[in-house]
Amino acid sequence: MKKAVITVVGKDSVGIIARVCTYMADCNVNILDISQTIVDGYFNMMMIVDITEVDHDFAGFSGKIIEIGEELGMDIHCQREDIFESMHRI
Repeated sequence: MKKAVITVVGKDSVGIIARVCTYMADCNVNILDISQTIVDGYFNMMMIVDITEVDHDFAGFSGKIIEIGEELGMDIHCQREDIFESMHRI
C-alpha cells in the first residue's frame, strides 16, 4: 500500500471537505484516517490516504489538489508518507 499525508489549513468556509474528498474519490484515493478541527474560524484537516489505486501520477494528483486549495483559499499540501516520515525523523 502506498500512502500520502494531506494537510488542509485556512479560513473555514462551506464545502471544504466536500471539494477535497470529491476530487480524491474521483482519483480512486481512499481515506484511511482523518482528523479535522476548527479553531477560532480556522479550519485544519490532516488525512492519511491510500494512493495505491490513484489514476494519475503522484505529481499530477498532488498538483491538482494544490490547485483546489488555491480555488478554496486554503493551503493544501500532499506528501508521500515515506518522504513525510523521513523529513520528521529525529
